[in-house]
Amino acid sequence: MDNGIPLPGEFGERARDILAGRVQPVPARDAATVVILREGPQVYLLRRKATMAFAAGAYVFPGGSVDPRDTDHSVAWAGPSPKEWGQVFHAEENTARGLVCAAVRETFEESGVLLAGPGPDTVVADTTGDDWEADRVALIDRSLAFADFLDRRGLVLRSDLLKPWAHWITPEVEHKRFDTRFFVAVLPEGQRTRDVGGEADKVVWQRPAEAIELAHKGEIFLMPPTYRTLAELAGHGDIEAILTAEREIVTIMPRAVERDGKVWLTT
Repeated sequence: MDNGIPLPGEFGERARDILAGRVQPVPARDAATVVILREGPQVYLLRRKATMAFAAGAYVFPGGSVDPRDTDHSVAWAGPSPKEWGQVFHAEENTARGLVCAAVRETFEESGVLLAGPGPDTVVADTTGDDWEADRVALIDRSLAFADFLDRRGLVLRSDLLKPWAHWITPEVEHKRFDTRFFVAVLPEGQRTRDVGGEADKVVWQRPAEAIELAHKGEIFLMPPTYRTLAELAGHGDIEAILTAEREIVTIMPRAVERDGKVWLTT
């Protein structure tokens, strides 16, 4: 995206209005996204339904907005503390708590994968079955709080199973904006993903380089943050290399610029 993406039509005019101060950008909501990895390495991607208001038809990683209850201090926790996560993501401790909880909760909601266990050194081996599905649906419709879900099952959130990867903020020109921290995590042994529906109409496991190739052929649509993340992951030969890669979390927010009468989105 370094050379820029053209912003024609309505987006171009909105960008001009924002640049001129005639329109105020929509505030960005805190959100978390998790790249689930398995041997290959492969990543888990969902295709968002064409009817979605944001990123319709795009292949994305599991994730979503922080729920106010994600900052609940009663969430059972194991691994790096919210304070430590805040230092990594340059965020306040309470914000970091919400981001990590949202990462684990949204991953379970959108893939069936749960990064939690009975203790600080264990992880749930299987999340299939009607009772797990009922809890997953209840989390989605917000009739069940994540803290209560963990407490009822005697589980603790395993923040050590997450690795910080990136920080992207949706461009100001968009009508829906997210301040998103990206994580990576390995599919826990014994667990398996499943097509859980909801906001997605298709799920796939794909090697990062293959996903990028499909995007170049126009066979799939990738948003810039997803594309960049896949490109970075493709540069590592295996899961161990990804998990041990040194990452400096730098905030990236593509910006609209006007050059020679045309509006471009650039990083």
